[in-house]
Amino acid sequence: MSLYIFCRDFEFSQLPAHTQAILKKSLLDIVGVMAGAVTNETSQTLYRFARQHYPGGAFISRLPFDGTQVSVLGAGWAGGFTADSLDAHEGHFTSKGHAGATVVPAILALADALHAQGQPITGRQLLEALCIGYETGLRAGVSLISTSPTYHASGGFSAIGVVCAGARLMGLDETTFRHALGIAEYFSARCPMMRVVQHPTMLRDAHGSGAFVGLNALLMAREGVTGAPAETVEDAIAAPYWDDLGSRWEIDAQYFKPWPVCRWAQPALTAMSELMREHPQICADNIASIRVETFWESMCLQGHRPSNADEAQYALAFPLAALIARGKVGPVEVTGAAITAPDILAVSERIEIVESADISARFPKEILSRVLVALKSGEQLESPITAALGDPERPMTSEDIDMKFDLFAGVNLRHQACFELKSAIKELEHSASAIDALAPLFRPHDQ
Repeated sequence: MSLYIFCRDFEFSQLPAHTQAILKKSLLDIVGVMAGAVTNETSQTLYRFARQHYPGGAFISRLPFDGTQVSVLGAGWAGGFTADSLDAHEGHFTSKGHAGATVVPAILALADALHAQGQPITGRQLLEALCIGYETGLRAGVSLISTSPTYHASGGFSAIGVVCAGARLMGLDETTFRHALGIAEYFSARCPMMRVVQHPTMLRDAHGSGAFVGLNALLMAREGVTGAPAETVEDAIAAPYWDDLGSRWEIDAQYFKPWPVCRWAQPALTAMSELMREHPQICADNIASIRVETFWESMCLQGHRPSNADEAQYALAFPLAALIARGKVGPVEVTGAAITAPDILAVSERIEIVESADISARFPKEILSRVLVALKSGEQLESPITAALGDPERPMTSEDIDMKFDLFAGVNLRHQACFELKSAIKELEHSASAIDALAPLFRPHDQ
């Protein structure tokens, strides 16, 4: 099946029931993360940027959980940065990245713009577009990482998913579609991901860039700008990553994060949470020292005394300390005043993070950590080598995702808005208007 035919003809009913559930779970996860992130420094900075520099145009969208009308391109920048600013969104193993934090905010912005122009988007149509965006964005990521030696941020490939999903909603013909793909690939910044891991900034995984580039490519191609071909899609070397499109679903390999920190820190937090559940005597006051044994990339996170939210989320020691000190790690524990909180920092100073050769040898096929806790009483506690909760092999349940949504979205949204959004997403395929059903997403978060 050609990529164009897949994007044009795909129907939600073609998905197996469990894949339909993963798609809606992914949407709920991203929306909850965006709701929890909208008031943080990164989001507010990008919202200000969008208002000042992208105030108008033919396609106008509302900023998520804010309601201000801006160009769809500005909404892409702001929405992608917002989804990326709280490192809790779902991801994907073989692409070593994420599609949803680019595709969801970009396609929500485009759907809102089309709705404003009098083109209704049903809930089923939105889900179909999002599934196309996930499936093609993830495959583009696998194609890129398999044909290029550099570890690229997700914004280096996820614009392809935006183009594929957006082309479906906009009804682009095949020629225009191919040019949009080429424009998106050519202009995508193949961002050096390890630089941000080692020197955290607001740029994160480049989802704002991916959302902007994808939306920009759609609009440019629509106006007649040429750009084909997209090599990660059309080159012969890329063929194996697209051959089974429509018969196997990459979105099935999604993982979900319980906590808003780097994927590489999640196994250690999982190990610690299980130790704490098994040994209630573990608490901040009783711990003499903690040793985390992990793979080299995870060891690079360190992060004992972060100076801002970006460093706190691309860290291992700090969020692990927050879990011990406060019993949870949500948006509040990795932003704002928590960054300098004495109770968290006191535990963080007692954490040692080292590389373990046996665990490094199993990376990247397996992402694992081991935690050893020495209590002041002299008792020694050790976890097994542990994979992260939320991996496909040990998934978060629907109830887990609901609780996470409530924790994250509840930071900024009123209870009724949380309830309406969660209910709308769970029943979205039955909605006559996706934008009307998701109304709380397009109004100020405090209403």
